[in-house]
Amino acid sequence: MDVIVKPSYEEVSALAARMIADVVEDNPRCVLGLATGSTPVAAYRELISIHKEQGLDFSQVVTFNLDEYVGLDEKNEQSYHYFMWENLFSHINIRPENVHIPEGNAEDVVEFCQLYEQMIESFGGIDLQLLGIGSNGHIAFNEPTGSLGSRTHLTRLTERTRRDNARFFKSLDEVPSQAMTMGIGTILDAASILLVANGESKAEAVAKMVEGPVTAMVPASALQLHPSVTVIVDAPAASKLTREYPSEPEML
Repeated sequence: MDVIVKPSYEEVSALAARMIADVVEDNPRCVLGLATGSTPVAAYRELISIHKEQGLDFSQVVTFNLDEYVGLDEKNEQSYHYFMWENLFSHINIRPENVHIPEGNAEDVVEFCQLYEQMIESFGGIDLQLLGIGSNGHIAFNEPTGSLGSRTHLTRLTERTRRDNARFFKSLDEVPSQAMTMGIGTILDAASILLVANGESKAEAVAKMVEGPVTAMVPASALQLHPSVTVIVDAPAASKLTREYPSEPEML
């Protein structure tokens, strides 16, 4: 696991965007796994700038999002479908048919989860998976005590996760209690993984992920088992790490 500590969220986001752009430039037909939430927003803005100013071409790129709330249709402003089109897809030249996001209002959620796994496999798997991390150590919506070998599945959200996400809704009561999510096993199948985190509220989770034991109580710690993981965090998010880590990757 390569850990890079940058002074600010802006620098975390700029480096993350550059690493994603490098993957797209090296393989125009790459498959990207994408994340939502507040953390990747600035990286997506930077990717949009690279597309518009430097001609980064997304026309052949295929994407799979990590998760979606159950019960929210794609037009709901709090759905991750809406988030992705608002914050990235509407601003780049990606083909709509190449975008894959779990359907929050799928008629049969369990069946859809199985189909999602099959779709990922049909494209040859994910080349680069972008992740954030929850304050309780979850990645995607894989909550503590869940299986470290899980595939895309229906999950019940913890109250801590619902409280953390309530800032995006009018009230806690509006936050869905269930979601569809790629499993830890699905995530670990990606060829490479890029996790970004910022803020002091993520410091404990980051420290446990990087330096703690691999445990289902900290789902992100399973990333220690993957051969190609880059973690980019800002100084506040790195504040509970006990070792010193570089501020630049070994190579871009």
